[in-house]
Amino acid sequence: MSQKLHRRSILQCIAAVAASTAFGCSRDEEAPPPTTSLEHFPQSVASGDPRADSVVLWTRAVNPAGNGEALRLRLEVGTEAEFRTLVLEQDVQALPSHDHTLKVKVTNLQPRTTYYYRFLYEREGQRYASPVGRTRTAPASGQDVPVRFVFASCQDFLGRYYNAWQYLLQRDEDLDFIAFLGDYIYETTGDESFQTPDENRAVRFSDPGSALPQSSGTRQYLAAASVSNYRDLYRTVRSDRIIQRLHERYPFISVWDDHEFSNDSWGSHGTYSDGRFEERSDERKRNAEQVFHEYLPLDTLDSGAGTIDVDSVPRFPNTRIYRDFDYGKHLRLIATDLRTFRPDHLIPEDAYPGTVVMDAAALTASGAAAAFTSDLFAYINIDAAEYAQQKAALQQVYQQLALQAGLGGESAARSVQHVRGNLALAYVNQVLTQVSAAPISPTDKPRGLAYVHLGKTSLFAQQGSRYVVVKSAFELYSRYRYTVSQRASENVLGNEQEAWLLERMRADNTWKVVLSAVSLTSMVWDLTDVTEAPANLRTRFYFNADQWDGFPNKRAELLKSLRDNNVRNSLFISGDIHASFASVEQGVPALTTPAISSTPVKGLAGGAVIGAGFPATSAVYRRVVTEMDATLRASNPGIVFTDTDAHGFAVLEVRADEALATFHLIPSTEVRTNHADTAEALGAKFSRKDLRIRDGVITDA
Repeated sequence: MSQKLHRRSILQCIAAVAASTAFGCSRDEEAPPPTTSLEHFPQSVASGDPRADSVVLWTRAVNPAGNGEALRLRLEVGTEAEFRTLVLEQDVQALPSHDHTLKVKVTNLQPRTTYYYRFLYEREGQRYASPVGRTRTAPASGQDVPVRFVFASCQDFLGRYYNAWQYLLQRDEDLDFIAFLGDYIYETTGDESFQTPDENRAVRFSDPGSALPQSSGTRQYLAAASVSNYRDLYRTVRSDRIIQRLHERYPFISVWDDHEFSNDSWGSHGTYSDGRFEERSDERKRNAEQVFHEYLPLDTLDSGAGTIDVDSVPRFPNTRIYRDFDYGKHLRLIATDLRTFRPDHLIPEDAYPGTVVMDAAALTASGAAAAFTSDLFAYINIDAAEYAQQKAALQQVYQQLALQAGLGGESAARSVQHVRGNLALAYVNQVLTQVSAAPISPTDKPRGLAYVHLGKTSLFAQQGSRYVVVKSAFELYSRYRYTVSQRASENVLGNEQEAWLLERMRADNTWKVVLSAVSLTSMVWDLTDVTEAPANLRTRFYFNADQWDGFPNKRAELLKSLRDNNVRNSLFISGDIHASFASVEQGVPALTTPAISSTPVKGLAGGAVIGAGFPATSAVYRRVVTEMDATLRASNPGIVFTDTDAHGFAVLEVRADEALATFHLIPSTEVRTNHADTAEALGAKFSRKDLRIRDGVITDA
């Protein structure tokens, strides 16, 4: 569509010529329309962090015939898709130092208004345009209107298709924004524990030598480490036309979870080796953060108008992406960061199973000694001279296991480091029996709690550390550690962010909605009555200690603070776990969105249970996998709705007296089928669940 030149355009063209910009200016009444070109704008456009008077606009621009030089662009913003009337024209630059990405904050906009935007590039007299983007500003503070948005997470690209996003586009929902709760990219190129790349949906690093080599089963793959690696991931995901159209249509408010950096990360630490090797890398963390800020349209600096300088954004350890949004009278949206400041998992992946973490004195001081009289909890001081032979045997076995795990020359030193002090006979005698040594009698020995009682049964493993921990023992130990560490053991938010969050929760808006990347809903497996299970499994387990279940005391303290301060209509929305949940946790409603495309939690758990030696026909598999939804509901009476085997997204509308949530779900078996050309068939595969949240209660709508 052609656009008439008006007085401001002429003045800007004169200024552009004086500045030697790439734009030629014509005084013709009509200028020829530009050519829409994804070749020049290969990741299209996006908008984000909308406020009542501003929004961030994004693009990536390249010259296919160039040498990677900086490109001068023109940004046009108007209230019509035809751009007959403009509210802004601005000359900007896409710089090679940031992979030719560009973020511009546009200010002085009107509240609750739809705007259209595009970027233009001119070369040799030909004008090229990005696809047209549409965005919407937030309502003014105090404006009495409902707010409607989608929340979603976990969009693994490898071997999978974005059918959930396509369905949202087909529905053409009238939304204020999309809240993305993390795992926008996955940092690995083919971890077979949850990824299955194919030729059509794969990620290839342009500089594989700068990535981290990994292995999973029989597959060798890479994990991103360099700026180049992370850029390749975002470029690949944003090459998908479905996700491009989504960004063209709706503004995003985004937070990260772990995969934007490294799976199950804490601070700048990865967890790929399960404690076999040191995985702290501040540089890798900063690389991941840089590219996150390059490719997503967010403003964490409260920037002024104009181009946002990514180089000025503080990075680890000075990271700050937590921020909040005032969305009229009825919504205060509070975006948190649950990865950067958290401590290590309470049970380290390399924890020695026999190590006693609460001795007899600690159990007595905690008032728990009466529950630990069984021989199962007996321990000895392995450093005592009388146990010298047993200590040597334990160290030898440790070294053998460590060598098998790939530790090499470190094995001996690690055996000395771990096989010492108070050790539980429940583990010690098991090892001694394996080497045909006599077990040590538990008679007259003190009682204590060891890692083995928490579910840690092997040296280097996520089971018994980040996943599948004994609930009662974990709660006792976490409470003890919370006390002796003066709350540092569960300081998941960091002191500054926690104070900020509690202050923001006192806002006057009707609803205070917290974007929490990891789920607040407690996930418990109760195997106490599964008589076919081994004795050590007939108990209750927290499934995932990487989410809020791994921080039970901080969760209780935070939710108690909300109750004590009479914070009404608080609501936590989450992602990460690849399942749908609606629950009330200690009086506070919580909603968890399913994954857009990543392997559902039922599939992940199924692989783990089979790998642990329980086939699909076993009672254990049936309880924790086949019947997972029923098992979780039975163990947590606060759960109102759950679906652990579907992809999709959730729509949330907040009103003056209630909030309405709708889960749109598609069977996970469809994720490897590209439904881009079968819109009608795709729609028929979706189901929905409608819920109402009012006065802290969730009911069917």
